[in-house]
Amino acid sequence: MTATSILIASSLAYGIVKGGHLPSVAGVLKDARDWVANAAGLRIVSVALTGNAHVSREEVLAIAGVTGTTSLVFLEVERARERLKSNPWIADATVLKLYPRELQISIKEREAFALWQKEGVVSVIADDGTVLEPYVAPRLIRLPLVVGIGAETKAKELLSLLNRHPAMRDFVRASVLVGERRWNLRLKNGIEVRLPESGVAAALERLVALDGEKNLITRDVVIVDLRLPDRATVRLSDASAQARIDAIKEKPKKKAGLSSPSPTEPWLALVPHDIAQVGQARLALGEGRGGGSFVLQRSSTNLRTPAANSSRQGGLA
Repeated sequence: MTATSILIASSLAYGIVKGGHLPSVAGVLKDARDWVANAAGLRIVSVALTGNAHVSREEVLAIAGVTGTTSLVFLEVERARERLKSNPWIADATVLKLYPRELQISIKEREAFALWQKEGVVSVIADDGTVLEPYVAPRLIRLPLVVGIGAETKAKELLSLLNRHPAMRDFVRASVLVGERRWNLRLKNGIEVRLPESGVAAALERLVALDGEKNLITRDVVIVDLRLPDRATVRLSDASAQARIDAIKEKPKKKAGLSSPSPTEPWLALVPHDIAQVGQARLALGEGRGGGSFVLQRSSTNLRTPAANSSRQGGLA
């Protein structure tokens, strides 16, 4: 009789495993033990939840495995905690049993820090680079945008530096990581600011100083290159470059012994102390006193004005 019982039990077990019914059987057994515990007055009737903002109460309970029939005694606290932490919005969680019938869940959520664009797909990220959502909800559309492979993990450092200069930060449309090494800033009026691989804080201070002195980022330029520590290189738009050439052609020839710049010369340099001495009209035309660090180059791209760019929508080209 005993041998027969063992044979039957073994056959049943083999059939359950072989037929893939083990999860179903496990679920039935779990429900049975919860029923026994609930009958003894140990069913969860109250759940105190704190710390959730982006994750709803229903989502938290579903992730933790808490249902209307879950018994307090058989709830695995550590497993529920790990399941909660698997949600990208949840950085940490605490699960406590308060016998006989109460469960307490406290979660710490990650904050939406920036938008990250990679291969045309925009995601919401936390400051540690964790992808929180694969899409952009309307309430998060105003977050700063970073673009490129690796940008999600390097964004925190750059954005903390930009936060030191709120006016400049608010004029940045996107920060593009180049070669996973350094950043380019795309401004809202179309200007591209090229930052160095190191010394980014000093480069941003130079940019803000130049803009404060001569309203640099609202001028008719398309690129501001700050990659060299001793100079800032500026590329003019077609219209501004042509204006400079025309102005030089109209100048009277200088006396013998003094050189005059070539009308087709695309470069002009200003030493740092000259920048403060050159008037706005002369700077816009690319005129200055030679020998230094402010270089003007003709570009094949027309610059959009801030007004023209204010209506641009959508992802970064």
